[in-house]
Amino acid sequence: MSQSPQLPSKKPHFLLADYIILSMLAAVGIALKGVVVPLAAIATGPFYIPGGVLAGGFYMMFLVLGPALIGKRGAAFLVSLIQALLVTIIGTPGSHGPVSLFTYTVSGIAVELWFFLSRHTGCCALCCFIGGMVANVAGSFGVNLVMFNLPFVPLLLSLCVAALSGGLGGLLANTVVKKIKRSVGGNLGAWKSR
Repeated sequence: MSQSPQLPSKKPHFLLADYIILSMLAAVGIALKGVVVPLAAIATGPFYIPGGVLAGGFYMMFLVLGPALIGKRGAAFLVSLIQALLVTIIGTPGSHGPVSLFTYTVSGIAVELWFFLSRHTGCCALCCFIGGMVANVAGSFGVNLVMFNLPFVPLLLSLCVAALSGGLGGLLANTVVKKIKRSVGGNLGAWKSR
């Protein structure tokens, strides 16, 4: 009797530790959104700009943190998908009902597209800046399409604010990743296996 040849086992793209980290990032992003958006709305309200446009940079940074920490394609999309499912199921502030599946995931898709085209994964300040920028612009534009329907000038102003805010959030994400790498000696794999 001969044994059948052993097929090589396919390693999963994401490990359990990756899913846990991405889920925590998504949850913290949603929790932060509930605090930051009302505060930002105070500043943006007089200009007819939704508060999420300005605050978006701070909670979109988690879409950049995902790929920067995990280093795998699809991490930003998973963070945005988990966020969309959380706000849809739980009904937290910022939920647009079932449309949230679109308005939240469009940001993750934009980040994934940027990292794919640039061949980066949140490795440097520039790619994190642009990653945060495209996340917030895509999210703001998506919400405008389904909810606000702003006239051209307020839309243009809100997209410019979204780009700046998102870029700053991306830089903040880059700073966080550098601090985490410094604290674990540059080896994030060792950090995840602890």
